[in-house]
Order: sequence, then structure tokens, then C-alpha cells
Amino acid sequence: MTFRLQRDPQNPVLLPEPASSWECYNVFNPAVIHHDGLFHMYYRAQGLDWISRIGYAVSADGLHWNRLREPVLAPSAGSDSRGVEDPRVVEIDGVFYMTYTAYGRDYLGAGTPTHLGGGILPMIARSTNLVTWERIGPLVVGEDNKDHVLFPRQIGGRYVALHRRWPQVWLAYAADLRTWDTKDMAPIYGPRPDNWWDATSVGNNGPPIETPYGWLCLNHGYTVEVQEGVNSLQQTPSVKRTYRLGCILLELDDPTQVIHRPQEPIFWPEEIWELRGDVSNVVFSNANPVVGDTVYVYYGGADHVVGLATCTLADLVEYARFG
Repeated sequence: MTFRLQRDPQNPVLLPEPASSWECYNVFNPAVIHHDGLFHMYYRAQGLDWISRIGYAVSADGLHWNRLREPVLAPSAGSDSRGVEDPRVVEIDGVFYMTYTAYGRDYLGAGTPTHLGGGILPMIARSTNLVTWERIGPLVVGEDNKDHVLFPRQIGGRYVALHRRWPQVWLAYAADLRTWDTKDMAPIYGPRPDNWWDATSVGNNGPPIETPYGWLCLNHGYTVEVQEGVNSLQQTPSVKRTYRLGCILLELDDPTQVIHRPQEPIFWPEEIWELRGDVSNVVFSNANPVVGDTVYVYYGGADHVVGLATCTLADLVEYARFG
């Protein structure tokens, strides 16, 4: 059984803004939530100082966007001085929550940092109006932990998050979004050493989608490919990483349990703006809102622009169950 997402013919749907100092180079890896009949996008942007900020755009059709002139989230302390990155947004009980990665010069852990050059914090923020955001705090400190996202509802009376404690994707529970105890965390799945596209690294993408058959989650992965020199000037091998998207189905009541994980990817770089950019050979998604029976998968193309691919929810669920 094969399946793949379909690119929108109007791609890419968001480009850098040349007249802006903070988003003139790259706009990519957006979160998107559909609320009150509108698509709300939160995208990672880089400009003249190469520091990531999070911009906001709104759309009636998911294709044509009006954006604010200033970012809605920007560095504010030593813990995020090098950027705020890769947002994901969910609504829980009428409140909106953004998970994002803070990258800063200050290291808040104990001992030696696990990430060269500074601290990484998997942060959580909240909003009641989709524009102003209040920081709540990190899921963990002192480790290179990314790709975290909240489930769109509580399970067993607790908040639930997926996060990546490399090389595995983990599940975490918390009562109040501020205290995530290690005893309430467990690994779920990791790279598949014998699989051709996700043998080296995996991570979660957008918010889990609740279906009658389980939590449907999109993920990404890559396999390190060593390439020999291709001409007389390139004598040493080079390393190539191609990011592809896949999916996985988790139990509704106990999402530590994997129901099914198809072997093949559902999306990969093919367009020139996915193959060449600030980081080549990348499609990376943080957003998969469902509107009607359509899944809108927004993704960063080569860390430079925003693209859109779609499918029906029924077809994606079918592949996640039996692919």
C-alpha cells in the first residue's frame, strides 16, 4: 500500500519579505491552527541578524496570507538570545498553547551542556487571543530536547506532550504544564536502523490528530548518506541528509503504545525550493490542521519558504492503519 501527500499548485504559499529586517532571508517551519473560520499561522523567520523570531499571518483560504509587520514572539532573555524556533500550536479548553524551541547563550542545566555553544529549552507559551503570548516555562532543562508538542486534550486528567530526547521520541505527562517529572516520561519509538529513510534520526511534527482508531501523528526522519567526491575538486566524501515525512498511530488512552508505524514515507523533497535553500533537501512540518475532511500539512521547504501539501483524513488514517 502506497500513499503520499499532494502539493498545492500555488506553492510556495509564504515567502521572505525583502523589505523587512527580521524576515527578509527565511520564513519556514510554521504552526497553523484553524479557528473561527480562519487559518492562523506562526512561522519561524530569519532576517539581517540571523536570529529566529516567530511571525504571525492570517488567511481565509489557507493559501493567501496577511501578516503582521512585527513578530509575535522574539528573544527576550539570555535563554533565548539566539532565537525562538519551530512553533507548534494547539487549543485546549479554549486556551491556545504554543510549544517552541528557545536557543540562547545561557545554559540552565547542571554539568556540561549537551548542545555545543549554549542552551536549548523546549518552551511552552499560552494565549487567549492568538496574538499575544505569555511564556509558561520549559518542559525540561539541560538537554538538547526539541520537537515537542502538546496533545489537543488532556488524557486521564493530565496534559500530555511528545518530545524528543534524542534519538527517541518520548511521551510526557504533567498536571499543570509547569512541572514535567521524569518519572512521568517514557520513550515511544526511535530511528529504525534497518529502514532506508529514518535510520539515523526521527522527531515529531505537528499536533496529534484524534481519530476513532488512535492518535494520528506525522513525523520526520532522515538517514545519513555518505557521498563520494563527484569531481576532481571534491576529494573527500560528503554527508547528505534528506528529511522526509512519515506517520504513526498511537493508542487513544495510552499513547505510549504504538498501534502501527508504516515503513514508507508519505512526503519528501522534490521541488527545487525544497532541494536547495538555506538547508537543502528538507521538508519539515509543524502543522497539520484538519478542516472538514482535508488535512493541511504546512511545511518548511529547505529552511527558506513555506509550502502546503494536503490529503483527505480518511486516506491518511487508512495508510496509518494498514500501510
